[in-house]
Amino acid sequence: MPTVLILSGLKFVIYFNDHSPAHVHVFAHGCEVVLDLYCPDGPPEMRENYGFSLKEVRKIIDALTTHVATLCAKWKGLYGHY
Repeated sequence: MPTVLILSGLKFVIYFNDHSPAHVHVFAHGCEVVLDLYCPDGPPEMRENYGFSLKEVRKIIDALTTHVATLCAKWKGLYGHY
């Protein structure tokens, strides 16, 4: 499971052999949120949340928005499609 981005203590992961649509798993403080990227331009959207408050999820999405193109390129590099 490659970590594709670390941002403000958040670890963004794309799993090998994962499924479409393009998404990232975000981990911090024992919590996880799964965000669909809506490649190639976003905006990302929460699919699953395990422990983050909605306020924290909004902050994560805001922080991630400027990195969507990079994460989509990493997804496409792993899977050949979005």
